[in-house]
Parts: sequence; C-alpha cells; structure tokens
Amino acid sequence: MASCSRSRICPVIACCFVSFPIIALLSAAASVSSAASSSASATAPRADGRGGRGGGGNGTRRVAFGDEEELRRFRSITARLARLRDASVKTIQSPDGDVIDCVPTHLQPAFEHPKLRGHKPEVGKNTNFVDQQLSCACAAQRLKCAVQSEPTERPRDGAGGHAHHGGGEEQDDGDGDGEGGFLPQAWHRSGEWCPEGSIPVRRTTEDDVLRASSVARFGMKTSTAGGHEHAVGYVSGGQVYGAKASLNVWAAQVASPAEFSLSQVWLIAGAFGRDLNTVEAGWQVSPELYGDGSPRLFVYWTGDAYRETGCYNLHCSGFVQTSPRVALGAAISPVSALAGRQFDVTLLVWKDPRPRGHWWLQLGGGGGAGAQIVGYWPAALFTRLGARATMAQFGGEVVNARPAGAPHTPTQMGSGRFPAEGYGRAAYFRNVQVVDWDNSLVPAAGIRTLADRPGCYDIAGGSGGAWGTYFYYGGPGRNARCP
Repeated sequence: MASCSRSRICPVIACCFVSFPIIALLSAAASVSSAASSSASATAPRADGRGGRGGGGNGTRRVAFGDEEELRRFRSITARLARLRDASVKTIQSPDGDVIDCVPTHLQPAFEHPKLRGHKPEVGKNTNFVDQQLSCACAAQRLKCAVQSEPTERPRDGAGGHAHHGGGEEQDDGDGDGEGGFLPQAWHRSGEWCPEGSIPVRRTTEDDVLRASSVARFGMKTSTAGGHEHAVGYVSGGQVYGAKASLNVWAAQVASPAEFSLSQVWLIAGAFGRDLNTVEAGWQVSPELYGDGSPRLFVYWTGDAYRETGCYNLHCSGFVQTSPRVALGAAISPVSALAGRQFDVTLLVWKDPRPRGHWWLQLGGGGGAGAQIVGYWPAALFTRLGARATMAQFGGEVVNARPAGAPHTPTQMGSGRFPAEGYGRAAYFRNVQVVDWDNSLVPAAGIRTLADRPGCYDIAGGSGGAWGTYFYYGGPGRNARCP
C-alpha cells in the first residue's frame, strides 16, 4: 500500500466540486458587525519577535487584541499558516521579496472546508485514479484520492473570438510572455519552479494578518458602508455559464492602506444583501492585504453576500488550485506603461458541462500552450451558483474609505486616466464574451455599462474590429469633477 509523507507528494484530491464564473457587484455588501469593545487584555506573543498592534520592551513583543474571539481567530490563522510552511517541499525566494512555498496539492487549505469532507471521487475525462480503496495517509481528511487537473471540456470559440492585437498598436496579452506564456509573475524571474504534485503558495506572514482592519475578516473583502465604487460593464437577465475578457494591467496608485483598487471579472447569482453568490478573478493593488503597491493576481468567492463566507486566494478553504506555475497573490510583472507598451492578461471562467462540473479558471487564450488552468471553485461552497450564473460583470472597483463629507480619495482605478484618453493611456477590457448554454463563447451582446460616480471613475464602451466588444474605464478619483 502506498504511503504519503513530506518527501512523497500525494495525488490531488478532487471530490465532487463545481467551480463558478467570475463577477461582482459589491454595492450592497453587508456591513461588518463591530468588534466587542471590551479590554485589549487578550494578547499573544509574536512568533517572529516583531511588534504588531501592541508592543513590549526587552525584545519581547506582544500583540493586543480587542477580545478573546479575535485572539482565537488570530491563533487559528497563524496555526494554518504554520501548517502550510511545514508542509512545503521547496521554498523559492522571489526577486521582489515574496517567499513562495511549494505545498503538496492535497494539503492546500481547500480540503479543510467542512462541506468538502467525505465526498467521493468524480469520474471523468482527464482524471487519473489511484486505487479507489486507497486512503492517502497524509491527506487532510483521509479522503479517497482522485486527480482532476483538467476540465472535461473547454468552451468552444464562437463569433468574436480572441484577438491578440488591437488598433494596430503593439501590445502583449499575457499569452506569449514569460516562462509558460500565460502570466508573467515576479517570482518567475527566480528561474525556479515547484515540483510536480505541488502548487506555489505565496507565504503569508503575521504582519500581513495584523495589517487587517479586523483579524476576524483577514483575507475577506471589506464592507465599508457606501465605500465601494464601480465602473463596470455587465450582462444579465439570462443563463450565463462563463465569461472571458482580456484586460490590461496597471500599477494603480492607492492612497490609503484601508483602500484597494482592482479590475476583475465576476459571475453572480442570488440577491444582493441576502444570498449573493460570486466567483471573481483579476488583478488588484491592496497595501493592506499584500503590504505594497504592486498589482497582483487574485481570486475571490462568497456564498452569503460577503458576510461570513469566502476570501481572497487561498486565505481560507474554498478555491482549489491545480496549477504548479501560478501563485495567487503574487505580483504581475511587467505591467502597462502610460503612452507605452500595453500588457494585458486573458481571463476565462466557465462551468464544466458535466452535471456536477466545476467552475474553472484559465489564464491565457485558447486551449494550447498559451493557456494555463489555475483551478476551480467547488459547487459545495454555494447555494445559488450550483447550476449557472445570472449575471456576468467586468470592470473596476475602488474602496473609498474617506468619511462622508471628506474629500474623495485620490486612489486610482485602472490607469488613473478617464476612458476618453483611449488606448495607451486608459485601462480597457477587450474581447468581452460570455459562455452560453451550449458551452460556446459568444460576444457580450447588449452589454450595459454603469459608473457609480462618473466624475471620479467612468466607463465608455464600443464594439467592432479585432477587439469585438470592449470598453475603456477608470479615473483618478479626486479631481475637479470629483471633489
């Protein structure tokens, strides 16, 4: 009987999951209940000896928390981080300062989720089985093991397929740059890769956790009342089985650690404020989450309108990563330059047609060497996204953390320029498509656009030519039209 250990990487466990397409309308995100206002007497020493929310002398630093629940949550998070570090079979030092741990695929956080325990393996194309009677001794819940690193079927190209160039301008779409071609990330410059059977996980530190406005909501989207502002295009009112678009990447300037700027694709089902389900992917600048101003690849999900479930990347149990070449939360490099070379990345999220199919995420266009399957969102996470989405959304989102009556934040969306400035200066989405009931990619006909505050961040769309359905979006935040 085969056995598992840190020196022997077990097969991926993929048990009856469904991944979900990407989309997000956060206008009605739920508010966070305030932390208990009791004493800050709950403390814990830092494992790395550095100070955080509190301090002490003589080299012993202690962190103060609002209450015992926050302390319990902190200990739970740090214990999970320690488990990931201990499970790593290789460590890679990225030139930008990140540390990448190569974690055996079956030991990633997804399989700790209570709804993912006890499922039986799926059978399907591209699925390699170990002995059905074998339980991996080192697997989280001793589940029977199966490997499904690929979906059974990718969406078929329809009208308005992927284009690599627009307007005769030089541009990279993420399909041809970097090792592997799908998405150059800063850690790739190290020249090192994770071994087969493991995935690259950006190491999260205690400092990352302590930067969060609330330890209880570490790795989750904030829900500042009225603080989320959007400029988006959306398709709704039908049955949506996926979404695809190419978007250029910018190092958007974020004015406050409590704010972020992102550009993404969302897939949505359910009602805002109640049972909203989303899966989301794109690039994001978030000093609070990552500790710097670099644009980074992210995924997100929620099963209850951003209240208690869901998180970014692998910060909780949920998204199942299968790619050995993509690190969620790692910096994207290169990025677009104002009036210079444009770099964009293609995102595709779709529901595998199998009856209990996953919602898969792919980077890059097509299904060949230029594409990379990143992973999937399991169906068990959701109440409304199990079969399909009802809306696909594309565009930008900014958190404005300034209090009512204060000047608007100068945090940028996209490039920080308005849509009227066009190619080379404004951010864009091009070749915007949705996946229909027949698993075919079709142009996002009838796409509607919406800007919450057009004087701060705006959007302007068009169609035709190599770019198919497209739009420019974004803005500088505070300006003469947005005081």
